[in-house]
Amino acid sequence: MLPRLAVRIQASGCLDPDVLFGAARRPIWLEIGFGSGEHLAQQAECHPTAGFIGCEVFENGIVKLLAQIKPRRLDNIRIFPDDGRLLIAALPPASIDRVFILFPDPWPKRRHHKRRLLSREMLDRLAEVMTDGAELRAATDDADYLCWILERLTGHSAFEWMARRPGDWRERPTDWPPTRYEEKALTAGRSPAFLRFRRRPRMPSKIE
Repeated sequence: MLPRLAVRIQASGCLDPDVLFGAARRPIWLEIGFGSGEHLAQQAECHPTAGFIGCEVFENGIVKLLAQIKPRRLDNIRIFPDDGRLLIAALPPASIDRVFILFPDPWPKRRHHKRRLLSREMLDRLAEVMTDGAELRAATDDADYLCWILERLTGHSAFEWMARRPGDWRERPTDWPPTRYEEKALTAGRSPAFLRFRRRPRMPSKIE
């Protein structure tokens, strides 16, 4: 199944996500690092009119997602079996309608912080490829990484934190399927945070 579902970046280094699903323009949702794929598969099943691109570098995770696609008859998932940053670099502006980054590696040691996925550089690129009003969902069970994420996202002019009360980030929304990482965190006594940010509307271009 993977050769049929795999996303391939053109030699030009560009990718048009609209051509991946063989249909008219539909919302395109992106999950970076889908783990075992349970969240991605559930979202795809609940939103059949949306197209889903999942990025994962680990073969075991890809195999587990593939095992869910056929029995559930999911025809709206495509897989990029490589570093999601390569895919994002190939996407055109304002092409992605929702992004999921769930329980990324926190790289807790200070000397490894530069490897954290949710960096300023990543947010700049996400802001470019997300449509106006698009939602970025991020989750973590690491308190230090939570502070890191909030500092960078609330300080970024392109994103607005959607939380209005503590429950908005302490409780997982009903349309946000659980993952094995969340269950593992809860079993270990850690409290996950569920963060939702909206891509602010772009400023209109000035006419000379």
